[in-house]
Amino acid sequence: MTTVNPTPASLPAALAEPTVPVRRSWIALIFAANLGVWMAFFTPIQVLLPQQVERIAPADKEAMLAVVTGIGALAAVLANPLAGALSDRTSLRLANRHFGRRHVWTAFGAVIGALALVLLARQNTIAGVAVAWVAAQVCFNAMLASLTAAIPDRVPVAQRGGVSGWVGIPQALGLVLGAVLVTAVVTGNAAGYAAIALAVLLLSLPFALLTQDDHLPREHRSPLRLRSLFSSMWISPRRHPDFAWAWFTRFLVQTGNALGTLYLLYFLTDGVRVADPEGSLLILILLYTVGMMLTAVVAGRMSDRSGRRKVFVIASGLIMAVAATLLAVAPTWPMAIVAALLLGAGYGVYLSVDAALITQVLPAATDRAKDLGVINIANSAPQVLGPALSAPIVVHLGGYPTLYAVTAAVTLLGSALVVKIRSVP
Repeated sequence: MTTVNPTPASLPAALAEPTVPVRRSWIALIFAANLGVWMAFFTPIQVLLPQQVERIAPADKEAMLAVVTGIGALAAVLANPLAGALSDRTSLRLANRHFGRRHVWTAFGAVIGALALVLLARQNTIAGVAVAWVAAQVCFNAMLASLTAAIPDRVPVAQRGGVSGWVGIPQALGLVLGAVLVTAVVTGNAAGYAAIALAVLLLSLPFALLTQDDHLPREHRSPLRLRSLFSSMWISPRRHPDFAWAWFTRFLVQTGNALGTLYLLYFLTDGVRVADPEGSLLILILLYTVGMMLTAVVAGRMSDRSGRRKVFVIASGLIMAVAATLLAVAPTWPMAIVAALLLGAGYGVYLSVDAALITQVLPAATDRAKDLGVINIANSAPQVLGPALSAPIVVHLGGYPTLYAVTAAVTLLGSALVVKIRSVP
């Protein structure tokens, strides 16, 4: 169990700024929970949904997959901040025992999300696939909202960079492990969905069941009114300029990431002209993951020790911009290998340090999960916007060199604008 943080008399433990460092066991459990969530996000999108859609509508598989994933992305954009706002107000009492406001969302999201994946495997129409995928996205985004809020809830500021590094690694590792699980360990589309559902439960539930989650007393909870709930999603840039800049800079960097990765398979096929594009893409994904794992925790800890965040964010953007520029000016296989390592290394630095920075500019302790859910829109929205921007660039505005030049420029701008944040060094 996690040690209870000492709190000022005026604040309950759920709202006080944490001061006691979390233990390695806590970090390991939240690492595993995030790994389960990201496996559930990425494995269907990369492997299982394309297989299923191709079986149902082989003649229109590209368009139908875009419809399913686009609707799912829209559901994610809406569900994450809404689930966060609800978890900020949650107070569950069973058998005269009070439960915290986060873990119930993690546990129920894992259980219902796993059931949604099993249901998804049984669908034989595009409409059925879309509905079941939306249900899964809502559940897993509820989990993500509660897990993201656990960092400012439990982790002291001086430890957040390192912990954010560990929590960020599953974003890349989940894609690799999920793909291996459903292609090499189990066979068949339905078995793949079942394996991911089981992985979500086994990886996520221990964190919800074995770590502490502070109860929020009624007098500190905001009233649950639908109109005020939705209006609270708007956070005034004038009143909270640092939060606004944090959102905008993350949106730009994630837009650059979406531009640079969406057509990578086609780039390898038509730009680099490798003999085995699918196998080559897997190699690049593995190299990207290695680069990210090498830098995420190290950079986060260096940021914690120095007390500085912005210089690391700017450096990470510069590294990622260099990687994209290499692809723009020298579209060769050796250069793609170098770019994949650099991109992973830069993104590892960015993910850990920027996540820690964001927790330091949240407007109010009472709305941590909701505010982080609003930040997560900056992660999800570029996945919807990316295809709309990438296609005309590739087709009409100069092809892949222009696409990766734009990727470099957007990424560099997003990281550089972090200097506008005043409250964090």
